[in-house]
Amino acid sequence: MKHIFIIGSRGLPAKYGGFETFVEQLVTHQQDSTIQYHVACLSDTEHQTHFDFKGVDCFTINPPKLGPARVIAYDMQAIHYAISIVKKQAIDSPVFYILGNTIGGFIVPFAHMIHSVGGKLLVNPDGLEWKRAKWPKPVQAYLKFSEKMMAQKADLIVADNQGIEDYLHQAYPGVKTQFIAYGTDQTPSQLTSESSQVRELFEQWDLKEGQYFLVVGRFVPENNYEWILKEFLQSKTQMDLVIVCNYQGSAYFEKLDEKTGFSKDKRVKFIGTIYQQDLLKYLRQACRAYIHGHEVGGTNPGLLEALGHTEENLVLGVDFNKKVALDTVYYWDKSPYELTKLIDHMTESSAQKDRGIAAKNLMAERYTWDIIVEQYEALFQE
Repeated sequence: MKHIFIIGSRGLPAKYGGFETFVEQLVTHQQDSTIQYHVACLSDTEHQTHFDFKGVDCFTINPPKLGPARVIAYDMQAIHYAISIVKKQAIDSPVFYILGNTIGGFIVPFAHMIHSVGGKLLVNPDGLEWKRAKWPKPVQAYLKFSEKMMAQKADLIVADNQGIEDYLHQAYPGVKTQFIAYGTDQTPSQLTSESSQVRELFEQWDLKEGQYFLVVGRFVPENNYEWILKEFLQSKTQMDLVIVCNYQGSAYFEKLDEKTGFSKDKRVKFIGTIYQQDLLKYLRQACRAYIHGHEVGGTNPGLLEALGHTEENLVLGVDFNKKVALDTVYYWDKSPYELTKLIDHMTESSAQKDRGIAAKNLMAERYTWDIIVEQYEALFQE
C-alpha cells in the first residue's frame, strides 16, 4: 500500500476553493486501490481525531488562533502528526504532498523529518502568491522566500501550469519539477431556461440569455476588476456585465466605485456569490461571452470552467492563461480600448461557436479529472 499524506488544504469534504476541490476530486476519482490517502483537515474544535471520507483517512488539526500565521502553525502541526502516524504504523516510503508555499520559510527541519522516516516531500506552489496585491510588502517578502526554500528542499515541485513550471526553472535553476494540470467538470447544467432557480435569478437581476457578459472570480485587485469595468463602461454595448464574486463588505468595492463610477451604470450588476454549481454552469452557458482578467497564479479553475461551458471567452493574454487556453479564445491586453473593442465586436456580431467547441474539446482532451488523477497516481507510485 502506498500512503499519501496531503497537507495544506482546509480538508474534506470541500467547502471552499481550489485546493479543497482538488483534494476531493483526487480521492473521488481514485483509480488505484493500492493508494491510501491521509488528509489533514482544519478544525476549530477537534484535534488529532480521525474520520473516514470516501475511504480517506481524514485527521483534524486545531492550530492556535494566530491570525494570518495560523495557517503556518496548521501545516507544522499537520506534518508533525502525520509523521507520528508513519512511525506508529511503520509506513514504508510515505509521500508528503504539501499544497502551497506558506510553510516554506520553516521547511528545513520538516524536510529533514520527512526524509528521516524514508518519505518524499512534494510541493504544489499554486500560483505566484507573493505577487498578490492583498499582501503587505513584508508578507510578500516572506512568501517569496518561502517559494525559494520550497524549491530548494522539496524532492519535486508539481506545477499545475506550464507557465509556472517555466518560471520555476528560470528562477531556481536545477529545481526538479513535473507539470500536472488542474481538472474541471464539463458536465452540462441540468437546469433549463424554464427552471425555477434560473427564472428567479434572471428576473431578480433583469437578465436575458445571450445578453450579458460574465465575470466570475475572487474579488481581488490582481483579477483586474478595475480594468475590466473601465473598458466595459466605455463600450457601446447595451448588454449587461454580470459579476459573480464575494464583494459584500469589501473596502475594495467602494474604492472600485470611486475609481470607475460603475454604480451609475445600470448595465453593471454585482450579484454576489453563487454556491449552486448547476446555476453557475447555466450562467456560463447562457452568457454572450466570459471575461477572464486573472493575472497572477497558475491554472485558474474559473478559466477551465469557462472554457468547458462558455461559447466565447475574452481572456487576458498573460502567459499562464495562454498556456491553458491556447488558440481557443480571444485575447486582450491592458492597452486602452483593447477589451472595449472586443466587447463591442461581440455585441455587434452573432455568436461564433468554433472557438467554444475547440475550447471544450481541449478541456476534454487534457483537463478532465480522470486524466489528472491518473497522472497523479502514476507520480505517487514512482
